[in-house]
Amino acid sequence: MRTNSSRRKAKNAIMMSLCVVAAGIGLVWLGLILGALLYNGFAGLSLDVFTKMTPPPGDAGGLLNALAGSLVITIIAMVIGTPIGILAGTYMAEYGRHSKLTTTVRFINDILLSAPSIVIGLFIYELVVRPMGHFSALAGAFALAVIVIPVVVRTTEDMLNLVPNALREAGTAIGAPRWIVIRSVAYRAARSGIVTGVLLAVARISGETAPLLFTALNNQFWSNNLDAPMASLPVTIFQFAMSPYEEWRQLAWTGALIITLTVLGLSILARSLTGRRGDEK
Repeated sequence: MRTNSSRRKAKNAIMMSLCVVAAGIGLVWLGLILGALLYNGFAGLSLDVFTKMTPPPGDAGGLLNALAGSLVITIIAMVIGTPIGILAGTYMAEYGRHSKLTTTVRFINDILLSAPSIVIGLFIYELVVRPMGHFSALAGAFALAVIVIPVVVRTTEDMLNLVPNALREAGTAIGAPRWIVIRSVAYRAARSGIVTGVLLAVARISGETAPLLFTALNNQFWSNNLDAPMASLPVTIFQFAMSPYEEWRQLAWTGALIITLTVLGLSILARSLTGRRGDEK
């Protein structure tokens, strides 16, 4: 018995050591990447980045039009994708929890969650860009909305499934219609989780480049026309990082830092909402 116990302890120690080493290797590479990003990104961070347009080759400038374009495209994508995702997740959790349609939708949703973003961009290119005959900010928003929907669907369904049935039964017992019970009881109980899912969806699409290359393309100038190519921060970073001009490469580092800090902030906010929800329970 002692021999078996010693063997189990030895195996456990070996596996724990391997796990610690693997985690350490991952953290080292992550630290190196973040260190390089912070070192190079902060070097070019200034007020001009937020107040000047992307410059022509060899000149100094900023990322104002790219930042504004990314904000516009992201907002439109969230306006399109969030209601669809919440409604679909609500149906799956409240109305058709055990139906064949829900099983099918959940399977398709899982595929969309793992689908490469470049495939989604190509799909929207064939569906929207080619019939329209030109790239546009709307096409870019449609591509990002397709990425948003499965994230919100999964989060909404999971959060509503965690709401105790006793709360729904209490609402039904006083004669409230089902849709009122969902709106006033289920949504309130799952509100923090649903908002967390929306924030995670924003973080998911903030750095997407491939879908925008096929849809919104890019624009060196300021543009308010949603039916025309529009600048975006990820595509601008992609183009500037490959250029031979030092000013463009510096702006690419700074833009990458801005995206990283934005995603980090959204992730921390989502975590805080999740923790607050756990404290409320």
